[in-house]
Amino acid sequence: MISHMDDVAGLEHDRDRLGRSSTAERVADILRERIAQGFFSPGQRLSEEAIGAALGVSRNTLREAFRLLSHERLLEHRLNRGVFVRVLSTDDVADLYRVRRVIEVSAVRHASAEGIAAMREAVEDGERAARENRWREVGTANIRYHQALSRLNGSQRLDDLMRQLLAELRLVFHVMRNPRSFHEPFVARNRTLLELLAAGETEKAERELVSYLDDAEALLMEAYRPQP
Repeated sequence: MISHMDDVAGLEHDRDRLGRSSTAERVADILRERIAQGFFSPGQRLSEEAIGAALGVSRNTLREAFRLLSHERLLEHRLNRGVFVRVLSTDDVADLYRVRRVIEVSAVRHASAEGIAAMREAVEDGERAARENRWREVGTANIRYHQALSRLNGSQRLDDLMRQLLAELRLVFHVMRNPRSFHEPFVARNRTLLELLAAGETEKAERELVSYLDDAEALLMEAYRPQP
């Protein structure tokens, strides 16, 4: 189990990304990335003091970053209690997958050699992490894979939207009681989809992706149901 102090401690390494022209948007980018990598858990309170000190930013800058991420539905302010990572609902899951189908299925129709290479790198990282039983890293590789898939659309606006959606999705992953049982089948399916795209089998790739997303959504919805 990773402690909250460990989550914050790693942020010092991101200081050099801020530089003198530090902005709330750059701080938000860093925190969004940390959420997408699985470092912050749903319901976790974020300490202004600890994060501000780790990144070397002012309280006002950090609060503005928190506000930006609240608009993205990644954080929420609770009156007199502070800022917390959002806990997503089944309605959130259904909506995330509704939007993912629009973006990712469209992307399959615009496959390129460069885009497929980025997907292949993520697949290989995920396979390596799975062999070493590093399941949080498998989840991170999966996020990178789908970001690369979305990038096939050739739209910066869709890239930005997908980055936000995938950060929300990473919060949903926390509901899985056994990360290996959830991620392991999709390691192989990521490879299958990749090879279909590389072979130019667009129609088969589209069918595989639709099935893939349906199955992933169903597994997550099941995890939300109260256990007997």
